[in-house]
Amino acid sequence: MIPGFEALVEERIKKAQKDGEFDNLEGMSKPFTFEGQYVPHELRLAHKILKNAGFLPPEVELKKKITQAEQLLEATVVDSPERLKLQKKLNYLFIKLNTIRGDSSCSPMLLDSYRDNLIKKIS
Repeated sequence: MIPGFEALVEERIKKAQKDGEFDNLEGMSKPFTFEGQYVPHELRLAHKILKNAGFLPPEVELKKKITQAEQLLEATVVDSPERLKLQKKLNYLFIKLNTIRGDSSCSPMLLDSYRDNLIKKIS
């Protein structure tokens, strides 16, 4: 973004808030829903039925597990065996997600781990 542009935008937003321009917006004080935003029209009903039944697509389940593993990884001690175990689990989840997507690229975490192991063996 252009330097100083963020400050200008922030200033204009604060001025609009002070002037009350955001007071009577449609949908104010109601939760914003993303439901069906990225789902093709012909699949929306099926997705809604599955969602109401408590089922999620495998990709969404994996993304949830990846997020949980990343949060646990951040909370663990740097050189602990638990951290290594979590990194392996996270790498596995990234590979599984990429396989489901049909993507052959590796995750950054996987590449970092591979690089670290390679450096250890060479040293």
